[in-house]
Amino acid sequence: MNDTIEDLAASLPSPACAWIWEPDALRERARAVAAALPTATVLYAMKACANPAVLAAAVDACDGIECASAGEAAAAIDAGADRIALSGPAKTAAECNLAAEFPDRILVHAESATELHRLAEAAYTGPVALRVNRGPALPGSHRMTGPATPFGIAADDVPETAETARRLGLNVVGFHLHAVSNCLDAAAYAAHVAGGLDWAREAAAASGVDLRYVNVGGGLGADPRGQVIDLDLLADLLARLDHDGIELAVEPGRYLAAPAGTYLTEITDLKTVDGQAIAVVRGGTHHFRLPAAWGYAHPFTLIATDTWPHPWPRPRLDEVDLRVCGELCTPRDVLNTGRHVASAAVGDRLLFAGAGAYGWEISHDRFLAHPRPLQITLDGPY
Repeated sequence: MNDTIEDLAASLPSPACAWIWEPDALRERARAVAAALPTATVLYAMKACANPAVLAAAVDACDGIECASAGEAAAAIDAGADRIALSGPAKTAAECNLAAEFPDRILVHAESATELHRLAEAAYTGPVALRVNRGPALPGSHRMTGPATPFGIAADDVPETAETARRLGLNVVGFHLHAVSNCLDAAAYAAHVAGGLDWAREAAAASGVDLRYVNVGGGLGADPRGQVIDLDLLADLLARLDHDGIELAVEPGRYLAAPAGTYLTEITDLKTVDGQAIAVVRGGTHHFRLPAAWGYAHPFTLIATDTWPHPWPRPRLDEVDLRVCGELCTPRDVLNTGRHVASAAVGDRLLFAGAGAYGWEISHDRFLAHPRPLQITLDGPY
């Protein structure tokens, strides 16, 4: 745990609740990906974390930004991104019209023939990659291909869809093959990359596509409990990969953003119910939804505080397995189902590190109208 973050956690006024961002952590991970895949284009998947400081670091450290909406793309453009891949399974006229405004910056990952018609209607002249749902499914937390999903077109429909694009005057340059989120198996991911390139060459030949671009998607795993994909092994497995002049793109999000965010809460109450020690905190899953969405216990560090401004005794529990619950009126507001602590007191702070990916971004902070958490970088609030 960063000493600066621990000091900050102890110093914030009560009741403390904040997201703390470390943009340099994303830069470090981006360097690691670039070293492991030196011939690949690295596009940051902004959906993982759109915090302005983190996004600015991604614009600086990566080759471009992968966006899944017109709103994300507009924010990436405002942040200075000069290369954007526009994805997402439900592009409307808003996405297509924005792409048409920036054809030199935006490559569109088209999900269907309907989207191709919308792009033509918007007079988009930039490059298009067809997103294809091709198997087999990869190990990971969210499988995008293999079973039927709303993402992309069926592999059998590629020739017909490519022909539709040609009739519409669109410039198809290749394929988008995003298959999984959070894959921790380096060998399986390497097979996905190599197999995707082989498949793309065959599909391009069969459909008349001048193949210049293959995006194998995201999926570089970073489990919230600590395990990450072995980039050294991935690099070894792909060291002799020949993509023969074809631009090979990857779009990591979780792997890059996870270490850049820490969620801070304060214990506001302590109780024991049916033998279970419970800490109720200021905040919860409306700020950090991932533990409830995935059904796991996110690790935390307890920062003890010394001040107690009240005349009544400070509640404290010693040597307990502590369940951490939020302030919402639902039993599902749980950040950690139970972890042994030597001592916990009301007013102590809890730090949930490695929470930067899909933590704040997917949360439902409007529920119950509690105050939002502070948003802090190590350089100060913004």
